[in-house]
Amino acid sequence: MERDAKNLAMSGRKVGGVLAVLFVALLIAALIDGGEEPLHPIEQTIDVPEAAR
Repeated sequence: MERDAKNLAMSGRKVGGVLAVLFVALLIAALIDGGEEPLHPIEQTIDVPEAAR
């Protein structure tokens, strides 16, 4: 029983380490990309019904 608990604890550490590495990689990718684009104005005509005028 103790051996199973020890194996689970080690696999939990490995999973935590992998998740931490993935998080850091995602953070670095986001910083490199910047994630920003220049703002573009949104312009389009809208047909308004006669009753609303």
